[in-house]
Amino acid sequence: MHFLFFILQRVLPAKGMNHIAATDLKRELNKKEKQYIDVRTPGEFKRNHISGFKNIPLHQLSRKADKELSKEREVIVICQSGMRSLKAGKELKKLGFTKVTNVKGGMNNWIS
Repeated sequence: MHFLFFILQRVLPAKGMNHIAATDLKRELNKKEKQYIDVRTPGEFKRNHISGFKNIPLHQLSRKADKELSKEREVIVICQSGMRSLKAGKELKKLGFTKVTNVKGGMNNWIS
């Protein structure tokens, strides 16, 4: 029973986190009031990324979030498939960020 709870906790969205399809991201992209974070590795980011996104790898997020992001503004988070950005969103919520949006399907669903 505990194992099932653990698995569900990992895959279910965090409370209060929004989700957006990669195809809908285009409408959001140039909104200056939002912050765009790519939590993939620097190598992945270098090979292919969306202009306007800042690279903060997932393993550095908890250390850098307070210094590099504003809790007052929405944070839109992307990764390759949507799993790391989901984890990043949960981490941001724990750190006190209230407006967090995960890009479902990540870069795999992005069509430039």
